[in-house]
Amino acid sequence: MSKKALLEIDGKKYELPIIKGTEGEVAIDISKLRAMTGGVITMDPGFKNTGSCHSDITFLDGEKGILKYRGYAIEELAEKKSFLDVAYLLIFGDLPTKEELDTFVSDIKDESMVNEEMKDILDGFPRAAHPMGVLSALTSALTSFNPSSVNVSSDKDLYKAVVKIMAKFPLLASWTYRKNQGYPMNYADNSKGYVENILQMMFRIPTEKYKCSSTVINALDQLLILHADHEQNCSTSTVRIVGSSHAGLFASISAGVSALWGPLHGGANQAVIEMLDEISNDGGDVDKFILKAKDKSDPFRLMGFGHRVYKNFDPRATIIKKAADDLLKELNIEDPTLKIAEKLEKIALEDEYFKSRNLYPNVDFYSGIIYKALGIPSEMFTVMFAIGRLPGWIAQWKEMRANQEPIGRPRQLYQGKVDRTIK
Repeated sequence: MSKKALLEIDGKKYELPIIKGTEGEVAIDISKLRAMTGGVITMDPGFKNTGSCHSDITFLDGEKGILKYRGYAIEELAEKKSFLDVAYLLIFGDLPTKEELDTFVSDIKDESMVNEEMKDILDGFPRAAHPMGVLSALTSALTSFNPSSVNVSSDKDLYKAVVKIMAKFPLLASWTYRKNQGYPMNYADNSKGYVENILQMMFRIPTEKYKCSSTVINALDQLLILHADHEQNCSTSTVRIVGSSHAGLFASISAGVSALWGPLHGGANQAVIEMLDEISNDGGDVDKFILKAKDKSDPFRLMGFGHRVYKNFDPRATIIKKAADDLLKELNIEDPTLKIAEKLEKIALEDEYFKSRNLYPNVDFYSGIIYKALGIPSEMFTVMFAIGRLPGWIAQWKEMRANQEPIGRPRQLYQGKVDRTIK
C-alpha cells in the first residue's frame, strides 16, 4: 500500500500521509490539511469517519463482531477475569498479578467513603430528580473535596486519583437510587467484593442482613466487563475532549456521565424495557408487534436489536445471553415483560426477516432484562452502565493526558448570513 494519499483541489495536488494501525486499520492523516491548502477542512458530521486520537486501549471491528481490550478478546476476559481485573487492565495496560490486584482491591476499600457534606449536596435534589443528573453533579462535586490537581506525570498521584474515583463512584451511584426511593444511605462493606458491594449498597435495608447469590454477582460482573470500554463513543470522546483542556479527572468523568445520559447512547437498555412494557400493556401480542416492526410505514421500532457499530452481531450479546438465562432460571421470576422478551428473542434469532438484516439481540437487550430481573428500576439502568464504563473513561483520560494531546477544537463550515449592518 502507498504511504501517501493524493488529494486534488482546483487542479492542485496534495500528498497526505497514510497511517496503519496494528490491527490493519488505515487512516489518512489530515492534521496539516488546513495549513497545506490555505484553509480547506474536511466535513464529517458526527465524526463517523474521523480518527480523533491514537489509542492503545480498545479495538473494535463492527463488521467482524470483534471487541478487544488491550489485545485480549472480550470473550476470554468475561469468562476468566473479574471486573476489577479488567479495570486494572484498561487503566494500567496489563492484567494485574495477584499481588497487584490484591493491592488495588485493598486501596479501593480504603477510599470507599466520601465526605459527609456530600449528603448536603444530595439533599438539595428533589426525590424526582433523574439519577443520572444527580450522579453527574455528585461526581463533579468530588473535585471540591479533592481540590488539588492530579499531577499526571506522577504515577503515585495518578494511581491515588484512580483509586478514589473507582471507590467513590459506585457509592455515589447507589446514593442516587436510595435518594430516589427515600431510603437511608448505605456505605460499602469491606468484607464484600466490589460487585457485591454495588448491590448491597443499593438494596440493603437497615433491618436485615443482605444476601446475594453467586449467579447474581456473576451476571452483574460480566455486564460491567462488557460495558467497560467501547472505543471512541460519545461519552468517551466527551471525557477526552473535556480532559484535553486539562480539566481534572473527576470533572471529565462527570461530563462523560452527562453524555451517557442521552437516550441515543446509554439509554438504549431503558428503551428496551419501555418497549416490553408497551407490548405488555397492549395485551402482550408479540406477533402483532413483530408485524409492526416489519412495516416500514409504522413508527414502532424494536429496541435492543441490531447495533449502529456491529453490522453482523454484537459479541457482547453472545456472552451476556448465558448470564441472563442463568439468572432468570435461578430467580424463577414470573414477570410478563420478561416472558415477552424471551419470545422476542426467539423470533429474532429464527425469523429470516431479522436474520437477513442482522437484527440480532444486542447487549442492551440482555442488559435491560438482567437489570429488571435484579429489581433495578429502569431510570437506574444508565447509572449501572456508567459504573461499568468508569474504568474505560479513566483509561481514556489517562492516555489522553499521557500523550499530551492538544486541546480539542473541531472546525466548522459557516453557512450563515454575511456582511450585515445595523440600520
